[in-house]
Amino acid sequence: MKKIKRIGVLTSGGDAPGMNAAVRAVVRTAIANGIECIGIRRGWQGLIQSDFVPLTRESVGHLLSRGGTILYTARSEDFMTEKGRLKAVATCKMLGLDGIVAIGGDGTFRGALELSRLGIPVVGVPATIDNDVGCTNYTIGFDTACNTAIECIDKLRDTMQSHERCSVVEVMGRNAGFLALYVGIAVGATAVLVPEKELDFERDVVERMQESRLAGNTHFMIVVAEGAGSAVEISHRLEEAVGIKPRVTVLGHIQRGGAPNARDRETATRMGYYAATALAEGRYNCIIGTKEGGIVELPIEEALTMKKNLQMERYRIMETMQFGSVLTK
Repeated sequence: MKKIKRIGVLTSGGDAPGMNAAVRAVVRTAIANGIECIGIRRGWQGLIQSDFVPLTRESVGHLLSRGGTILYTARSEDFMTEKGRLKAVATCKMLGLDGIVAIGGDGTFRGALELSRLGIPVVGVPATIDNDVGCTNYTIGFDTACNTAIECIDKLRDTMQSHERCSVVEVMGRNAGFLALYVGIAVGATAVLVPEKELDFERDVVERMQESRLAGNTHFMIVVAEGAGSAVEISHRLEEAVGIKPRVTVLGHIQRGGAPNARDRETATRMGYYAATALAEGRYNCIIGTKEGGIVELPIEEALTMKKNLQMERYRIMETMQFGSVLTK
């Protein structure tokens, strides 16, 4: 491979706290290796439309604490077509880009794979609050999103206790329950509904509320992953089953916002550093991930075939904390 002189960096898919820290790390590591860095705005769509901005060491200062992404993000239907991808390749050639660092989730990496097949070296950095990228133990943004949800639910619990009510809270996570289960354990939820576990409404919700009430509790917290169903629907079923009218809260996109916490800043910095270093040293078409606290590089095709399973042991732990016995059958 020829010497790397200039690379591009982009963010794609849903924004996640820590994306800016990753961009900062990529830029400063590239510059430390004598490589210019170009920011591609609005993800793959921006690459098609040649929407770019030169990035310097100074221009990425003060990004560690900023949420969102200064490069913006967008989903691109054009990039799903061969014509769109060829336009993206043309932009890379016009700008003299010797490689791309793509920060995002599985959808971002599928785009990166297609670009790599057209001869553009790519390195992926996993960033999504869903934590559902199979090739890495952790994705940038997950911990901050969990803490945001926990803070909101703690405040809800205060008013639920005061009024002796039931709250049904819907959290994000798309088709994965990592966020919901992690948050549910942290807030001591009465029940947590995740898409990875088939719902038995009587056992998983009604009986747990009854057990909680018999234990002396007069308020209840049900956490629902968006992929497991609608919080509104769950609340209606609860009202019919136990005669309590729950209050529904859908946290929505508030979970994506805010300054990244220490874990996401540090992880994003390490991942960004290793991504730029990989390109500088001639390693590409891979995804940077974490395993047992360390950084790993995996071939992008292999990485995209990997699946991450929800740790059901955590589900059992949650039940034990609530009821003193494991209810899962």
